Amino acid sequence: KFLGIIGTDAVGMSTVPEVVVARHMGMHVLGLSLITNAATGDETQEVNHAEVLAVADAARPKFAALVRGIVRGIAGLTS
Repeated sequence: KFLGIIGTDAVGMSTVPEVVVARHMGMHVLGLSLITNAATGDETQEVNHAEVLAVADAARPKFAALVRGIVRGIAGLTS
């Protein structure tokens, strides 16, 4: 509830620790997230794993196209 009060739009599961480690190793980092469920904190609304997988599967074509475009753009910068 607190995160909603302060205006949080989304919360990731492990992005920040992974970025901290990658930056510590000198890596450049780009973070992308696919939000597959709105865990609202409403205990009456159970998170359904099958539903999460279905949403991810439905988003796959557009998300894959986005990643391909980003990779092409990065490749164009380095060549």
